[in-house]
Amino acid sequence: MPPAVPSPILRRRRLGTELRRLREAAGLTGDQVIERIGWASASKLSRLENGRSRPDPDDVAVLLALYGADAELQTDLLTIAREAGDVRGWRKSYPVMTQQQLGWAEIEAGCAEIREYNPVLVPGLLQTPGYARLRIVSADRAAETAGDPQAGEGPETEVRARLARQSLLDRVDGPRYTAVLEEAALGERAGPVEVRREQLAKLCELAMLPNVTLRLLQRTTVIGEFYLPPTAFSLYRFADPQDPETLAIEGGFIDVMSHDANTVNHYKVVFEWLCSAALSATDTVSWLFEETGRLTGTATPSTAAHGAAAAPAQRRPSGRLTER
Repeated sequence: MPPAVPSPILRRRRLGTELRRLREAAGLTGDQVIERIGWASASKLSRLENGRSRPDPDDVAVLLALYGADAELQTDLLTIAREAGDVRGWRKSYPVMTQQQLGWAEIEAGCAEIREYNPVLVPGLLQTPGYARLRIVSADRAAETAGDPQAGEGPETEVRARLARQSLLDRVDGPRYTAVLEEAALGERAGPVEVRREQLAKLCELAMLPNVTLRLLQRTTVIGEFYLPPTAFSLYRFADPQDPETLAIEGGFIDVMSHDANTVNHYKVVFEWLCSAALSATDTVSWLFEETGRLTGTATPSTAAHGAAAAPAQRRPSGRLTER
């Protein structure tokens, strides 16, 4: 099961932000710092402050002493520096991981809240193996056609890595998770009936978790003054309030991360608009059960609604899934 602590990558970003803040508070330029501590490379400090290199706690201790950090802050930041260097130990917490999935796992670790929207897909943390496999294989085919030499390498490993990330939601101390789903992501273009039926059943199951909220945007729903979200995005808020909120914009073949508060706030507003336009969490669960029954051919709307209401009582108090 993934660790409940931030990933080393996130720790590096936090450490870099703190080191830069302390340097500026001390009234020192990067060149002045390099000169005073005698480092041979001017880029070493830049890489530390930008979170691009694995920090040496001894180097961090030298910087903290130069900046005049108090004893308590030094202890906290040296702990963060050690966590930032333990990449191998952190990755061992996952049974399987790929480079593509690692980036998402790193940012999800240590989250207190995750909010996601995708106009065409079910978000990765909610996908079944069948749905995920279709998405990965179809994307690989597009990459192969484009001449990507890494395309088509180990789709099953990629599926298992995506499933390893999903246990984050099933954890007792897991983050609060909210997703706005598009009805189109579950329609006929998403896959064969059996894949869609399995995905719908999975969403019904996940919606019963106490930390998970799902909201559905139906095809005919109008958002505000006919606003159209231009892209898929995710918002991350971390357990440590000093770690900056993060925005991830998913573009299919390229992804963008931002910690800029102004940019993050724009997407937070859009997410609130999406939630306001979407079905309520209760109505979404009823829709999911009804649609699952329709594809199964064994349930009516009335029994689906009854199942949605009864399902919470059938779950264990811990909120953990009985089967993944």
